Parts: sequence; structure tokens; C-alpha cells
Amino acid sequence: MTAPSLAQRPSKALLIGLVVSGALALVVLGVMLISGGPIGFGLSALLAVAPLPVLLAAVLSLDRLEPEPKLHLAFAFAWGAGVAIVLGVALTFVGQELFLRAGYGSAVAEDVGSVILAPVVEEALKGSALLLLLRRRMEIDGLTDGIVYASMAGLGFAAVENVGYYLLAFGEDGASAAVQLFVVRGLIDPLGHPIYTSMIGLGVAYALTRRTPGRYAAVPLGYLGAVVLHALWNGAATTGSLTWLGIAYLVIMAALVVLIVVSIAERRHLVAKMRVYLPGYQQTGLVTEADVNMLSTLPARKRARKWARQAGLGRAMSDYQQAATELTMLHVRAERQGVEPRRFELERDAYLRAMAYARRW
Repeated sequence: MTAPSLAQRPSKALLIGLVVSGALALVVLGVMLISGGPIGFGLSALLAVAPLPVLLAAVLSLDRLEPEPKLHLAFAFAWGAGVAIVLGVALTFVGQELFLRAGYGSAVAEDVGSVILAPVVEEALKGSALLLLLRRRMEIDGLTDGIVYASMAGLGFAAVENVGYYLLAFGEDGASAAVQLFVVRGLIDPLGHPIYTSMIGLGVAYALTRRTPGRYAAVPLGYLGAVVLHALWNGAATTGSLTWLGIAYLVIMAALVVLIVVSIAERRHLVAKMRVYLPGYQQTGLVTEADVNMLSTLPARKRARKWARQAGLGRAMSDYQQAATELTMLHVRAERQGVEPRRFELERDAYLRAMAYARRW
């Protein structure tokens, strides 16, 4: 007997987007390698990749209750690293050329490109990673999902962009300059791009998971928020003023606090809903009061997985917890957005079958 699958089949558009984006990212990195040489490129790539494991872990930790499909997360990261980078650089360059041809000096064109064009263009491109995922709207069933997908696109963009910046610094003033820039971009402000684009993620997720009359207005509002944060940081950087950089940094950190608070509040809401909906399935024999208590807090879930691993049931416990969480999310989605009854029954029964297959204790 094989385990019931909870995952949807990946769409062709998603797979094509992943391949194209990944290929473009490799092309960009290849051009950097050729232009900067193996030593400069190697150092720059190392500095850009060094903080990624911690940053990825931080982003994914927001969504521990209902982890998103790895393929979709990889797509969002690759989109930011490939398509968004290539088109972002190209469109910003075209915009700067138009300003130069209009008679503005190179300094003005450069400032306009940094403070206006780059935020407007780059945030639109990074945020567009969510568009292909909209076809799989079941994968974005909470505000945290929007934050996670947008953050992955931002991390992909930042990783490749940082290689370019470090390489430029290395070419101008050597390894010490690249390391100094790494302190700012890689240590002090490593979450800039993920935070900016998360504003769009919030807007898209709100529009998809609410039934309020003006819900779709959240998408342009989220985009506006992303552009403002991005422009604020770039504008402060162009002034060279530590005071303005400090103000911009505090504003961006305040936005990060808001994102964390939203994720924590949504997690607590989901936990509360588990206590509401799961007891209704006790008559099936798949959920007991002890199971509800175990599922309702992250520490209890972690202890249960540890016990299960020691008993040789680690995978079974993880599958059971995921299926129970997805079942709760189905109820939340039906309550919040409405779900066609037949579809609700099919999904509910699939989750119950998965729970039945996994529950061996």
C-alpha cells in the first residue's frame, strides 16, 4: 500500500518558469565570471552565498506549521535570481539611457535609476513571481505564505545582485573593499530585498484569502509599500548620510517586526482553529484529545516528532501532522473564502486517508 499524496502535480508553466529562471541566473553568473576573473568572482560568490543558509532558515521558519512545496519555493528563488535580475538590470538601464538622451547629466540619470527606476522595476519583477503561483491559489492560503514566497524571490534576487556588487568593489579597490561592502549588504542589511517584496506578498495573499469588497486593492498597496521601502533605502544610500541611512534602516526593521508579528498571529490563529475543527473528527478514530493537544503547539509537535523518530515512526508522524494541519487549513479556507462542497469533501477525505495511513501509534 502506498501513502496517499497531498501534493498537487506541478504545472508545466511552473516547471518552465523554474528552468528558464535558473538558466538565466547561470548565464548572469557566467558573464560575471568571465568579466571579473576567477579570483574576484570566487570571493564575491562566497560572500554572497555565505549568509544564505541562515537567511533561508529564517524565512522558512515562519512557515513551519504548513511548509510550502519545495518546488514552488525553488521557483520563487530562481525567479528572483534569474528573470527579475536580467529584466531589472535591462529595464533600469533603458530608463537611465532615456534620461541621458533627454539632456540630463550622468549623475542625475544614475540617481534616478537608483532611487526611482530600480525600486519600481525590481519590485514589480520580484513580485511577479507570485503570478504563476496564483494559478495554484491553494498554495497561498494565508498571509505567511505570501511573505515566504515573496521573501524567497527577494533572497534569490539579492544573492545574484550581491555577487555583482562585490565583484565591482573587488575590481575597484581589491578584496578589502568587497569584504567591507559585505559587512553592509550581507551582515547589517541582508534582508532588505525580502522585506521589500514581502509587502507585495502580503497584498497578494490578503486578496486571495479574504472576501472583503476591496481586497484586491491590497495588491497595489503592497506594491507601493515595497517600492517606498526600497526607494527609501536607496535614496538614503545616495546621500551618503549616516543619519538618513539610520532612519531608513529603522523603518525597514519596523517593517520586519510587522511581518514577524503577522506570521506569529496567523500561526496562533491556526493553532486555535485546530482545537475548533479537529475534535469533530474524533469519531473517525484518527484524532484523539491527546492528538489535538500535540498538534496545537509547536513545542508539542516537536516533542512528538522526536519520540516518533526514536520509535522508528519519524516520517509517519511528520506526515500525520502535515495532513492534520492541511485539514484544518481546508476548514479555515472554507470559512474565510468559501469552498465548493464537492471539492471540500474530496480534499477532506484525501487528508483523512493520509492521516489514517500515517497514524501507527
